Amino acid sequence: MEVASMEVLLAGLAAAALAALAAFALLRPRRLADAPLPDRDDSASLLAAFEDPLLVVRERRVLIANPAARALLGAHIEGSDVRLAIRHPAAAEHLAGDDGGGAPVRIELVGLGELGRPWEMLVAPLPDGSRLVRLIDQSQARAAEQMRVDFVANASHELRTPLATLIGFIETLQDEAAVDAATRQRFVAIMAGEALRMRDLLDDLMSLSRIEAERFAAPRDTVDLKPLIDEVKAALKPFAGGRTIRVEPGTGEALVSGDRGQLAQMLNNLVVNALKYGRAGTPVRIRLGDAGPDLLSLSVIDKGDGIAAEHIPRLTERFYRVDPGRSRQVGGTGLGLAIVKHIVLRHRGRLDIKSKLGAGTRVEVTLPRATVT
Repeated sequence: MEVASMEVLLAGLAAAALAALAAFALLRPRRLADAPLPDRDDSASLLAAFEDPLLVVRERRVLIANPAARALLGAHIEGSDVRLAIRHPAAAEHLAGDDGGGAPVRIELVGLGELGRPWEMLVAPLPDGSRLVRLIDQSQARAAEQMRVDFVANASHELRTPLATLIGFIETLQDEAAVDAATRQRFVAIMAGEALRMRDLLDDLMSLSRIEAERFAAPRDTVDLKPLIDEVKAALKPFAGGRTIRVEPGTGEALVSGDRGQLAQMLNNLVVNALKYGRAGTPVRIRLGDAGPDLLSLSVIDKGDGIAAEHIPRLTERFYRVDPGRSRQVGGTGLGLAIVKHIVLRHRGRLDIKSKLGAGTRVEVTLPRATVT
């Protein structure tokens, strides 16, 4: 979502700059008639400042192509027919038109350059009779939209599964003659578990939504991580199944600027994951360390089966599961690490996950130290 917002901002700035140039050219015949127009080198330097591929076209010939356009379409395109430079059936009709007036045209192009990469082509007339062709990469916007679609689909699936279980058992229990007391008690226990699963999922969805809504507001409270770690350790001890949670507090102060509730939630999620996926009888370690003069590291380390390298980049995606069957068996909503990632981003920190198959996993969060005056 953040990437999509930056794309919109850059597109707006580029459009504003190009509009200003067009306005300058429109004013020139009335107010600056004796002033020379910028030469080709000046125009090329101006276009080179933009990251989007830009072409200036006159009489269907490419007069100027900025470096981004040459990188995409080929270094030879200046002087060539624009229809040969941009070889795309959807673009040909608009590139073959007469130069000069007319309203700007926007069309979508797929497969220009890298296979399957989506682009938007904007063809806008310029006051001197030439045309400006701008190619806008839509990959990040499309990826953000796909993430939204996948999120809705996954959330619907995760809610539908326990809901279907509840409906099935309710329909069975309505026939009192078909269910004895022992079976009824077992069904009710299963229904309670599925209802709690739905509640946990909704709680995590609400939590993730709140964190994302606050992502631009950096927290400013001073939080001491040492007592916070002790509180999380004490709260999770009843759920540790006899396993030890060891704290390696490091030396010196452990003060960060943060939201205490969110930092507790972040640490809770990391320790719960380590308890779920670490091997029985092995400890979970929480380690505080110095990551530099202005940085503090907080690591949660388990000894378990580990995670294959190809899965690590996707672990913080919503509902991503390395082993869906095992994840549902041990519980969880599939949102824990997504919540951790967004809490770390809000705190202007960094999240690193390192794992080795058969050895275990280490999740390290690096946070800025609080400035104590």
